[in-house]
Amino acid sequence: MISRTSEEISSGSDGAIKAVIFDCDGVILDSRAANAHLYNQFLSHFNKGQLTEKQLNYVHSHTLQESLEYLLRDDKLIREANHLWQEMDYQPLIDLLSLEPGLLECLEQLHHHYKVAIATNRTRTMDQVLEKFGLHPYFELVVTALDVQNPKPHPESLNKILSYFEIRPQEACYIGDSEVDLETSQRAGVLFIAYRNEVLEADHHLGDFAALIPLLGQLGSHPGL
Repeated sequence: MISRTSEEISSGSDGAIKAVIFDCDGVILDSRAANAHLYNQFLSHFNKGQLTEKQLNYVHSHTLQESLEYLLRDDKLIREANHLWQEMDYQPLIDLLSLEPGLLECLEQLHHHYKVAIATNRTRTMDQVLEKFGLHPYFELVVTALDVQNPKPHPESLNKILSYFEIRPQEACYIGDSEVDLETSQRAGVLFIAYRNEVLEADHHLGDFAALIPLLGQLGSHPGL
């Protein structure tokens, strides 16, 4: 794994942060209730018990396919679950989502001064999420698990964003909340900011979005902010 220190990333104007990349679930969105509802539907269909806390933590940071494989462990059941997903009405799940506090105010400042993107293992519901919360204007690029061959923790999603913006790894930071996000960031060589998860061995920790702009200022990424 390639891991750069905050000193390396913030040193000199050439290493200034130019792009801020967000995970979606657990960072942009409070989606635990929606994830619990979705996967409990699958488990109930197959007469299995409700999600444990450990299982919920797993599905919260992995793709749908990975989560179904983890929960069901049977190819026939997984195929049937995928068929159910294709036929499912997503709206009840979307209705259970909420934005993290202070996000919109932070994005309003960020998108005027930085390149802003999303790298997520979320799949087909991403456009509905962006539409529901009016987030389209704030993100120049959104990369989901459907846009890459290899979902997180593979670094492909972050590499795709770096290539699109024509910047180097040390010119970006990734905000996530899970071990998957941490590993993705490390493998891409991008500074990692852990959102509301003090356990993660991140370059920096963020307790709320009001602290993000001051943090970026401390990194020397945009002195004018």
